[in-house]
Amino acid sequence: MRSRLNLFYWICAIYVLTDFYTYSGLRSLFRSTSGKWIFSILYIATSIFIYYSFYRFYAAFTRGGFFSNSSSNIYFGIILTAVISKLAFSLFMVPQDFGRIAVGISRFIYNSLNGISLSEGTSAIPSRRRFLTLAATSLAAIPFSTMLYGITKGKYAYTINKIKLAFKDLPPAFEGFRIVQISDIHAGSLDSKSGVTKGVDMINAQNPDIIVFTGDLVNSSKDEVDAYIDVFAQLKARYGKFSVLGNHDYYGVPDDPEFREAYWKDFMLKYEQMGFQLMNNEHQFFHKEGERICLLGVENWGRGRWFPKRGDLDKALQSTREDDFCMLLSHDPTHWDEKVLPHAKHIHLTLSGHTHGFQFGVNMPGFKWSPAQYRYERWMGLYEQAKQYLYVNRGFGFLAFPGRIGMWPEITVIDLSRTA
Repeated sequence: MRSRLNLFYWICAIYVLTDFYTYSGLRSLFRSTSGKWIFSILYIATSIFIYYSFYRFYAAFTRGGFFSNSSSNIYFGIILTAVISKLAFSLFMVPQDFGRIAVGISRFIYNSLNGISLSEGTSAIPSRRRFLTLAATSLAAIPFSTMLYGITKGKYAYTINKIKLAFKDLPPAFEGFRIVQISDIHAGSLDSKSGVTKGVDMINAQNPDIIVFTGDLVNSSKDEVDAYIDVFAQLKARYGKFSVLGNHDYYGVPDDPEFREAYWKDFMLKYEQMGFQLMNNEHQFFHKEGERICLLGVENWGRGRWFPKRGDLDKALQSTREDDFCMLLSHDPTHWDEKVLPHAKHIHLTLSGHTHGFQFGVNMPGFKWSPAQYRYERWMGLYEQAKQYLYVNRGFGFLAFPGRIGMWPEITVIDLSRTA
C-alpha cells in the first residue's frame, strides 16, 4: 500500500509541474488579451476538475484500495489521460525552452561585456516559436485523443477472434464443437449495462456449444457483480457455461474462517444465478453419440509470490482416463509452462486470460506489441508446444485504466476439428 501511495504522489508531482508548464505554453499561442483571458478561464476550470479527480481517487484509495470500484477507475483514467498528454507536450517544449534560455544567457553576457542596454519592454530571451508550440500541441493531442477514445468507446469495442484447431485424436462426434471463451470481466470496473449487453449478444450470436469464462469476475469484492448478474445470465450455450476463479476473485475473502465460509457460499451462489458451473479443481464430461470429451477447471495458479497457487491439476484429473481428450480452464498462462506442459497427462488445449494484453498495444496481422510481453512470455493469442495448445484471451473487461487502446476486449470462438 505504501509503495502504491508513493507512486500516486509522484504522479501528482509530475502533473503539477506539467500543468503549469502546459498552461504557459498554450497561452503563448493566443495573441489578443481577450483570447488569453478566455483560454485561462477554460484551462483553469479544466485543471480544477483534474485536481478534483486526484482527490476522489485518493479518497477511494484510503477507503478500499486502488481501483476498488468503477468510479475510482474513471477518475484514474482522467488523471492518466491528463498526465500523459501534458507530459508529452512538456517534453516536446523543453528543448525549445532550453534553447531560448541559452540564447538569452548568451545575449545577456554579450550585452554586459559590450555595455549594451536592452530597450524598455524587450527581453534577452527570445519568444517561443509558434510553429514549435503548435507541433507540441499536436503531439499531445495524439495520446489525449486515443486515451479519450479508449475510455469512452474502446473499452466496449468487443472483437470476435475465430480460430480452428485440429486434433488427430478428437472423437469424431465432436467435429465442429464450438467453444466461446471470455475472460477477466472485472465487474467492479464496468460502468455500462448496455455496453456489456452488446458483448453478451455477440457471444450468443456465435451459437456456442459451451461458454467458458477463465476467471477474474470481480476486482476485490464478490458484490461488484450484482448489477450484472441478470446480464450474464442471458448467455446461452448448448452444453452449458463453465467458469474458474482468477487471482482477483480471492482478494475480498475475509481472514476470519467463519466469515470466509459465508463469503464463498454467497460468491458461488452468484455464479449459479448467472448460470455458470464453477469448476474448482474438477472436471466435466460432454457426451455425444457414445463418445466423450473432458473439460477440466482449476483454481488460480500463478507464478510469483503475489498470486494464489490453489490450482490442483491432479485433483481435476481424478476419474479421467489416459486417452480422454481434455481441455483445461486455467486463469493464469504461467500455469501452462510451470504445471501443464510437464504433466504426464496430455492436455490438448488450455484456455487462459489474466494479462489483458495490458489493455494497450498494437495488434495487427504480422505485428503484435504490448508492454505485456515484457512481463509474460505467453501474453496474447495462440501458442503451441509438444502438440499442446494454449490460448490467452485478452479479456472482456478492464482494470485500473478504464479503457483499452489497441488491445480491444475479446470474445474468442474456437472450433474443434479432426485432422485428415
